[in-house]
Amino acid sequence: MTKLTFIGAGSTIFMRNIIGDMLHFDALRDATIALMDIDSKRLEESATVARRMIETMASDATVTTFTNQREALEGADFVVTAFQIGGYDPCTISDFEIPKRYGLRQTIADTLGVGGIMRGLRTVPHLWKVAEDMTAVCPDALLMQYVNPMAINTWAIAERFPHIKQVGLCHSVQNTIQELAHDLNINESDFRYHVAGVNHVAFFLKLEDTQGQSLYPRLSAGYRAGKLPKPPLLMPRCGNKVRYEVMEHLGYFCTESSEHLAEYVPWFIKDGRDDLIEEFGIPLDEYPKRCIEQVRDWQTQAATLTQQAMIDVPKSHEFAAEIMNALVTNTPITIYGNLPNHGQIPQLPLRAAVETPCLVDQNGIQPTVVEDIPPQLVALMRTQINVQELTVRALVDENLEYVHHAAMMDPHTAAELDLRQIRSLVNDLLAAHGDWLPEWTQNVRAA
Repeated sequence: MTKLTFIGAGSTIFMRNIIGDMLHFDALRDATIALMDIDSKRLEESATVARRMIETMASDATVTTFTNQREALEGADFVVTAFQIGGYDPCTISDFEIPKRYGLRQTIADTLGVGGIMRGLRTVPHLWKVAEDMTAVCPDALLMQYVNPMAINTWAIAERFPHIKQVGLCHSVQNTIQELAHDLNINESDFRYHVAGVNHVAFFLKLEDTQGQSLYPRLSAGYRAGKLPKPPLLMPRCGNKVRYEVMEHLGYFCTESSEHLAEYVPWFIKDGRDDLIEEFGIPLDEYPKRCIEQVRDWQTQAATLTQQAMIDVPKSHEFAAEIMNALVTNTPITIYGNLPNHGQIPQLPLRAAVETPCLVDQNGIQPTVVEDIPPQLVALMRTQINVQELTVRALVDENLEYVHHAAMMDPHTAAELDLRQIRSLVNDLLAAHGDWLPEWTQNVRAA
């Protein structure tokens, strides 16, 4: 019997996707599901939804709830993490409002830049605690982590707990295929593609139709004619022109949204250039508003679901249940996974977290080697890795200077602020986050 432990199960809607997906596989229909969260009210809501899905699917799975992490992990075969340390209020608010005082504007601030660095400093220590507990009570379990900043987290886990089996999972590739199918008016199943890079800055190295014809000429012609992109399918309030513009200049389409990509590079969000913001439809400060709306919507959806006797259980496009089934039944599948670089992308630094196609079967998660990334894309990926590596080094070595250095190397931050401004901004952020950060940051808070 398979056991899944879900850390952060108070995220009811995401929990519904992962647990619902499990129930579609015969080999997982009798699974033991341990839901863990520190918010007991949201935890019970999630447990109610999970049990209703089990009833709907006539499954033999069982659900137990925990507020103690190590107890929840006892004997697990698989672990999913989906949490946000510090939440929207106060930490996301600080990550936006303090940089704005310096004239540094952001869109999402959860992956790179000063916002991503701060989220990494908050998040990694708890992921290390998950890995520590796994080492004690389920050392052979696979950790499937869905937490941002994905690359920083994956890299940091491997640095301190190299024995933990892990994979960082994202839905960037699946979401982008949805958007491209929408733009080109073709079925998602009619794409043939190959992707590699670092999480959120990976690229479609091959993007073809079923006849083996490249779809890039159609994308480029549509963009130049002003017919593409269409209004985005998944986030209709956010434009999608940034990815098309980058494609026009670098030759390849990025896997993450224009909203994300705009703040990873120095080319779009610039002081005194609001014409760029308008032309490319960059939603500055839209993410904090969306956080408030999402919390409200999730609460409404969770309340509605808990009142339903039977709950619809559609299959999502997340990889977690597919991975579990492949490992349990030895049914090979291919996913896109984030793993430490042990040579699967030889053009990028070893140990950095990289995203490539991975074969999954009873032998585990086996990354594909990708050796042909064009040099301009490698150069862009390295600018992301610089920030990630310095953030990881700060955490591992407990060195505050590396936090400053990480921010100094961030492409967008460096394009807007000078060295003294960046140092002052980082110090303000460290002080504002207070006890959400590890103890070794006390020096700056006391200064």
